Amino acid sequence: MASKPRQRYTPEFKAQILELLATGKPVSQVAREFGLGENLLYNWRLAAHGPQGSDSSRAVAAATANNDPAAALRALQREIVLLRQENDILKKAAVILGTRPQPGSGT
Repeated sequence: MASKPRQRYTPEFKAQILELLATGKPVSQVAREFGLGENLLYNWRLAAHGPQGSDSSRAVAAATANNDPAAALRALQREIVLLRQENDILKKAAVILGTRPQPGSGT
């Protein structure tokens, strides 16, 4: 099986694609319109913007970078509340689906 030659894209083309993605267009739609692979677009976005963390982890990182311990503490407290809510949802889903929660999960 012969391999296809690797396609090279200009930085301008990549920038235009990233602008489309920034407007909120789905990756799958942009990939279809331009005949590109979805993974390629995800890789371009990752290279341009870095890994996407949660809002709370970004808030903690920003507060830590600014040497603001009070803001970091507030961000961590918000993250704890969010994680507890997610944990409760998962526990309820386990009950509905008839599975047992893992031992040591604090039930």
